[in-house]
Amino acid sequence: MTVTTAQEGPLAGLTVVDLSTTLPGAQATQFLADAGADVILVEGPEGSPLRSDPGWPGLLRGKRSIALELHRDDDSADGDRAVLNGLLRQADVLVTTMRPAAAVRLGLSAERLAADYPRLVAAMITGWGSRGPWADYKGYEALIMAKTGVLHSKRQLTSGPDPAYVSVPYASFAAGQTAVHGILAALLERESSGLGQVVEANLVSGVGAMDTYNWFYEMILRRYPEAFKPLPDAFDDQGRPQTRLMYALLVAAAKDGTWLQFAQSAPHLTRAFLEELGLADEVREPKWAGFPDLPTPELRQEWWDKMLAKVGERTLAEWEAVFDRNSNVFAEQFRTPDEALAHPQLVHEGRVVTVNDPDLGPVRQPSTMVHAGRRPLTEIRRAPRLDEDAAEIRRLAGAAVPQDARHEAGGTVERGAGPASPACPLAGVTVLELGGMFAAPFGATVLADLGARVIKIEPLDGDAIRGMMAFPEAGGGKVLQGKESIALDIRTHEGLAIVHEIARLCDVVLQCYRAGVAARIGIDEAALKAVNPHLVYLNAPGYGIDGPYGGKPAYAPSIGAASGVSLTDAPLGGARPETREQLLSGARNLRAGGTVPAVQSDGIAALGVASGLLLGLYARQRGITLTDLTTTMLGSCTQALISRNTGYQGRQPLSRVDDEFRGLGPLYRMYRAADGWVFLAAPAGRDWPALAEALAGYGSLSDERFATEAGRAANAAALTAALEAIFVTRAKDEWEAQLTAADVGCVAVAQVNAEWRMQDDEFYQAGYAADVVSPIFDEHRRAAPLNRFSRSATKPESGCRLGQHTNALLRELGYDDEQIAGLRKRDVVR
Repeated sequence: MTVTTAQEGPLAGLTVVDLSTTLPGAQATQFLADAGADVILVEGPEGSPLRSDPGWPGLLRGKRSIALELHRDDDSADGDRAVLNGLLRQADVLVTTMRPAAAVRLGLSAERLAADYPRLVAAMITGWGSRGPWADYKGYEALIMAKTGVLHSKRQLTSGPDPAYVSVPYASFAAGQTAVHGILAALLERESSGLGQVVEANLVSGVGAMDTYNWFYEMILRRYPEAFKPLPDAFDDQGRPQTRLMYALLVAAAKDGTWLQFAQSAPHLTRAFLEELGLADEVREPKWAGFPDLPTPELRQEWWDKMLAKVGERTLAEWEAVFDRNSNVFAEQFRTPDEALAHPQLVHEGRVVTVNDPDLGPVRQPSTMVHAGRRPLTEIRRAPRLDEDAAEIRRLAGAAVPQDARHEAGGTVERGAGPASPACPLAGVTVLELGGMFAAPFGATVLADLGARVIKIEPLDGDAIRGMMAFPEAGGGKVLQGKESIALDIRTHEGLAIVHEIARLCDVVLQCYRAGVAARIGIDEAALKAVNPHLVYLNAPGYGIDGPYGGKPAYAPSIGAASGVSLTDAPLGGARPETREQLLSGARNLRAGGTVPAVQSDGIAALGVASGLLLGLYARQRGITLTDLTTTMLGSCTQALISRNTGYQGRQPLSRVDDEFRGLGPLYRMYRAADGWVFLAAPAGRDWPALAEALAGYGSLSDERFATEAGRAANAAALTAALEAIFVTRAKDEWEAQLTAADVGCVAVAQVNAEWRMQDDEFYQAGYAADVVSPIFDEHRRAAPLNRFSRSATKPESGCRLGQHTNALLRELGYDDEQIAGLRKRDVVR
């Protein structure tokens, strides 16, 4: 079967049983439903907790609903468990978000699943993973963000040195996408082995994938403390700029109060920006010698004031006219998640849809994250009502036959003769990577960890990310993991011919150039499919393969501003500034919203790229050809915020961090302990009894005002004060030990940068980091692969030197030593 539009979707015919009750599971199965899978949402009799999320119509869209009682011990529950068993005998995929012990109690251990449903791919998404010291901790997003150091990394959302609450669900989105990666990889592996397996994804590893390069910065800083001066925070304790990037990534307000995020990071873009501001001559004066590295805080502040004032001389419309006539100057306006869906590029690409719901009316939401044939993968269908499809689903469960019989009778895949060897699920797959930096290339890194061979084409002077940090090669340490590097000049006829020859060897091509660039070079889909018609070709630009913004440069800060990511994390910064202090504080706040390396739009986009690559591979395995397969940074970031940008009349208010950036309310926030901070996560009504009992010795929680959920909400300030008085009396680690023993969500807040915390001894011993040996950094720790499989292996490897594999790859293509020497002499290869 060959299709180019795939309106049934490349996953049509797959059955997914969705037992998830939290955001990462919902987003994983939403992706599968968007791609055409039949997702059966199993809800409790009162409905899924997800239905209380304002974004539930987007999260649950395209699924079918059945209400089952699975947790009670009575006859009715036995009947509902029989329905679940019938569904699992039919299903290809199971997705759960329960803690490991709860899965075992429900009979969903890896051993039971393998015995009862041998062809089932079961994705278990947890907060902390199935093993290690925190496996039984509650998996609330903020607990993961607190313990991994992300709240510390985002501390400059506030004016002081304290950790700051993070509102974008980075960890949940990441865990959902890594679950998708594991599911699709396991389905590909099943095509040869005939067997399913358990796939694990977790929020800790997911959020660890978001960092672009600071993992290596933190590692080198401790290994070679004299090698370079540590990078300072963006602002000093008086709010004055401390880094050169403040000027290239300027956040400023236009004359009409519209906040703009500039992204002028390349030297020629910085020069163009200064010329546009009328500051190009002034910056050459002796006073500003060394710009952008100015020696004193007073000079840095003065120059920042100048740039802010110059931007403020023009309105948004006047700046947009500049962007139209000067391709070297560009900024995005800061948008809320709702406003982001009006972005001209998203509208042009059909990445925004309105679905009519019989109860809610029109519901506006993002379309599918992956597009094919220049349109969404499928037509978005509304979310189901609770138990809406029960009769049909019960008939399906009752008609179930054993998986083996179903597939032997008419399936497309033969049953394997026995268990597969512990090979990687993508063993034998070859990926050609074209493009640079992080947002797309890290998607290929994910596939390398799953066993794919990734061949990276680099320019003769290397991918620019290699030089992003003061210490040589540290910038590319993470994104180059597991890859082979060939350095060549693709602009030469001989260099382009080599790329085409490599394409003959490959299964997948990933390219992330701006619209039109790949075609001008000769490496677009048509050109490479002419030499290898069976290629899966994924476009992964910042904005799109055409359209009003297709040719614009895309950087994490500008995409964060355009998509709503920045204003979600920094909601206080979007107001129109009326005074200089409001201008400065707004700029500081918004910068922290979108430019902190630990969690930002590059990481979101990269995980979407990996999902797109794997979807294309699995579609090809099923005989489906997808043309113009595309993910974009902007599109993926709007998907990450689907719980906040799904809009309809009567939508419940979105959660909003308090003005001190402590959290969302008295039972989901940070509290000062005797020696630091703890994060308390007990927001659900079922969490209160355990918390009240654990803190009964303090007496204050027995106040009758706190006896009911309504009372606690009405007396939130009093409850916060009572808990503040309690937590300050003991050390943070003591609180974590006491409350987690009582099954209350509470962790000590790490007050080191996330990229170091994730590789320290505690996290390494817990399995979140792995040992590798690098040709540049010798032996070191890297983040562990994002999935664990019950049968398949993963392949954590180190990065590579520039051109490390040039000779070997050329020899593989048939070049001899004399020819290679000639290519090198002519500066075709390095």
